[in-house]
Amino acid sequence: MSQRENAWTDRAARLAERLEADGALHDPAWKAAVAATPRHELVPTFYRQTPDNYEWEPVDATTPEGLDAAYSPTTLVTSLDGRDHPLSSSTKPDLIVTMLELLDIDEEHRVLAVGTGTGYTTALLTHRLGDRDVYSVDIDPPLVDAARDRLARLGHHPTLACRDGADGLPEHAPYDRIIATCSVPRVPWNWAEQLTPGGTVLVNVMPGAFNAGGLALLHQRGNRLEGRFSSQWASFMKMRGAGPTAPDEHRAPDTGSSRTRATTTPPAPWWDNRLVWLLAQFHGLPDGVTIGMRLDPDTGQPTAATMTAPDGSSADIALTATNGRYEVTETGPTPLWEPVEHAHRTWLTHGKPDWPRLGITATEHRQWLWIDHPHNPTHWPL
Repeated sequence: MSQRENAWTDRAARLAERLEADGALHDPAWKAAVAATPRHELVPTFYRQTPDNYEWEPVDATTPEGLDAAYSPTTLVTSLDGRDHPLSSSTKPDLIVTMLELLDIDEEHRVLAVGTGTGYTTALLTHRLGDRDVYSVDIDPPLVDAARDRLARLGHHPTLACRDGADGLPEHAPYDRIIATCSVPRVPWNWAEQLTPGGTVLVNVMPGAFNAGGLALLHQRGNRLEGRFSSQWASFMKMRGAGPTAPDEHRAPDTGSSRTRATTTPPAPWWDNRLVWLLAQFHGLPDGVTIGMRLDPDTGQPTAATMTAPDGSSADIALTATNGRYEVTETGPTPLWEPVEHAHRTWLTHGKPDWPRLGITATEHRQWLWIDHPHNPTHWPL
């Protein structure tokens, strides 16, 4: 073996050992797949932000620095749009193997991967299942072509197709498992129709704002898909073609009179209590809300969480409480913090549920989110 081959094989073996030691990986078959897959060949170039001005710069994955990143539990941004926003990426290997293990895949299964991306997930699947039982779709033709070529150079020849992921791949159905490395606001019913009886879908369901959702493990049960959220949280880029996106353009912030009050609901649920943030999407939060932080101009430290809506409404929530209460300042016609407060009360009322207590039921014409069981009176339409 050449020195260059040693450079990646040693790193891949160490990555597999690390994922096992960290508890992300338990199945020896997936450990072998990670150790045998040259991720740097599937992601020959990626982008990182510079520490000074956060501009994106390309990184060659064949350099020592690039190899270190490729064989680490790191998401690698692989393409940017015209505004330097990440458009596609290679998902963290630890998350991918955790998802593969959640799906309980065995050597007899046929699997559809929605979101080909760089082909890394497809490569792991093909290493274990072989070419015949692995299928993958993505909406981006150059991306699919590149993944096909790189996989072929590794000796993998799964079936790849350029397709809207919501359509699945009906001509090769049925599938025992469907894994999606993109997020959807609701589960495409086409996937249910392409599953074998008792088959399973694992998908990041995010019905609203950024980070508002989680991984749902859904099982085919007659005329429905049904299951619970996983305790393994994830947030993927939205599946292109999955439906309307949140508005890109916001009106200028409303500079009229502001309203200040106090709240007992802790700030920044999108980072600190993502389950409450998901519930807020069903309590009147408008579409297209963006979130952030306001920094102290002198220290550069965050002092308030911020929310803005497309209609120019905004909310600032102080990060520091006084006597257990946080100051909220809002402007514009739409109250933004009130839906979060309602969601927080719902969460408290139901005993502070964690993710596995939440679930989804999807039928051909209806989908809903529930707590504890599908027939709970407390549920919300997706």
